Amino acid sequence: MDATTDRDRDDEGRARQDRPRDELGRPLPYGTQGVDPVSEQPLPPRETIAAARDLLRQGRPFSAHEVLEARWKSCDDVERPLWKGLAQLCVGITHARRGNAVGAGRLVQRGAELLQAYAGPTYELDPTALISCARDQVDDLR
Repeated sequence: MDATTDRDRDDEGRARQDRPRDELGRPLPYGTQGVDPVSEQPLPPRETIAAARDLLRQGRPFSAHEVLEARWKSCDDVERPLWKGLAQLCVGITHARRGNAVGAGRLVQRGAELLQAYAGPTYELDPTALISCARDQVDDLR
């Protein structure tokens, strides 16, 4: 079976964002107008933070997660817990908005654990405040 006919994949078989999606990352039928996809290319740290914040303000936590995930998958080992933890907070918010309170709570907890143990550069972020904000958003949607 050809992998490109089964799912949106590039020539190497990696998943790509060709299918339209709604603001919470749910796939829409082909031919439907969805939100603009975010770049899968990693951005420098401060640009990643700015892009993720902007997407969160737009009500697009899934897209914010994708921006953070691109950074986490390309950064050095020291910073990986920061970017992965932030991405998990965004996915937790996504799950809460989709109505999955259990999954939301679990993902926010995983992200919180990574961020609480992280001792590297934070790029002027306040991990404790971000964890609290994500938990509040999840609790508000339960």
